[in-house]
Amino acid sequence: MRGRIRAVILDMDNTLFDLVEAKYAACRAIARETGFGTADQLFSYFLHGKRSFEDPLNIRDFLEDHGVFDANLTSRCACIYHEVKLARIQPYPEVRKTLLALRERGFPLALVTDAHRPDAVPRLEKTDLLGLFDHIVTHEATWQKKPSPVPFQYALNLLGIPPGEVIAVGDSPRRDIAPCRQMGMVTVYARYGDRFSRGDDMGGADYAIDSLGQVLAILDGGAVEEMSMGYQCAADSHSH
Repeated sequence: MRGRIRAVILDMDNTLFDLVEAKYAACRAIARETGFGTADQLFSYFLHGKRSFEDPLNIRDFLEDHGVFDANLTSRCACIYHEVKLARIQPYPEVRKTLLALRERGFPLALVTDAHRPDAVPRLEKTDLLGLFDHIVTHEATWQKKPSPVPFQYALNLLGIPPGEVIAVGDSPRRDIAPCRQMGMVTVYARYGDRFSRGDDMGGADYAIDSLGQVLAILDGGAVEEMSMGYQCAADSHSH
């Protein structure tokens, strides 16, 4: 490790909780409501459509492409999407306990997410994690999305700690690990939350973990061999 770690920066979606599964559940509910299509078909619009991963207008595009667009149906499906997605979000095991342990050890915690604040805050409230972060950097803070280093630099400025003394945790090799590594932070790949990367793509992370609790072992200097690059990625062993 490059120096004494004094703070932790964390990603939110799929690092603290499984947003992908929550979105799939919402897509299944919409498919039941409309009586056509599948959750996979609708989810593909969020993943590969012309809009962002968070944009509910993907639902409108899906309905229009299937020739069943109706303003009332679209509005109803959008409500179902938001309600079911939020209801299904829950923290991964060990997340709250780990964040509490980090705070007890005196580590300031910063959250960096591409989500807008009206989306991020309800998710953190639902998972009972909102009050555990010293700083929450949402998209509105910089209007830059990962892998831009700008949101991470904003968090570093809030923390007032140089990058070499910060450990960054995220599930995306491209959007979390690569920029933080280039900035000089110690990087931890949360492979348990990565649904989309190749199994051997860890973005050059210093460590890979299978639960957030393993961050504590990294900070303690133990179990480094087991968590270093080379273990099977969780993405290899699950169908998505």
